[in-house]
Amino acid sequence: MSDADAVLADLKAEGDALDALVGGLAPGRWAEPTPAAGWTIAHQIGHLAWTDRQALLSATDPGAFQEAVQRALAAPETFVDEGAEAAAQAPPAELLTRWRAGRDELYEALATRTTGDKMPWFATSMSTASMATGRLMETWAHGQDIADTLGVAREPTARLRHVARIGVRARNFAYAARGLTPPAEEFRVELRAPGGGTWTYGPQDAAQRVTGDALGFCLLVTQRAHRDDVDVRAEGADAEHWLGIAQAFAGPPGKGREPSGRGGRESAR
Repeated sequence: MSDADAVLADLKAEGDALDALVGGLAPGRWAEPTPAAGWTIAHQIGHLAWTDRQALLSATDPGAFQEAVQRALAAPETFVDEGAEAAAQAPPAELLTRWRAGRDELYEALATRTTGDKMPWFATSMSTASMATGRLMETWAHGQDIADTLGVAREPTARLRHVARIGVRARNFAYAARGLTPPAEEFRVELRAPGGGTWTYGPQDAAQRVTGDALGFCLLVTQRAHRDDVDVRAEGADAEHWLGIAQAFAGPPGKGREPSGRGGRESAR
């Protein structure tokens, strides 16, 4: 199985897990506010449906995708919210059907691409594996907002390795998104994986280090939790700074989340 096939299988599994959360919800619950300010459960699923659609265009109709990019460039601070808002206006059953159909279409489209294919994306290009990884990260992160709204504690899975990896790889982007110059040297990242074991990234002898819980790191780089609420530690001033600005997603810097006041969120997972 290629890297792309493995990520695609995990992407499908992550979508199925989220579907299990929202598939049986009463229509009224779709209007419940989530931890993302101004976004309901409908906004969360609407955003995923909209973004899956952009990824499908990238894979199958690059010209149409470039038109979408131009619209995004015309409103860089608002186009994501506008897409979610428009999608959230649909009746819940219609939105659910649209999201399900869209992610199935995207899965099939990506499954036909070769591993080395490059597809355009906002301000970059992506391989098949990278596109699938990005969609998995978004599905997991927005699924976390929905789970938090519903009071569901999700069991972390090995699929988090994709989220952790993209969080590490996006280090320099987090700096660039804020007009900052990233550190020249790589960091060492060591994370306790769900079920045991350790995921490692970067040189073993790096002076700047990040260690801790994989779930906490993923919550941090997707800006689903405040640093005070996760068991992730930095050694070195540069690593400390990075954890304060880390983001695994494209686009402008996010606002992050306020501390819950409970601390150590991962210990309850």
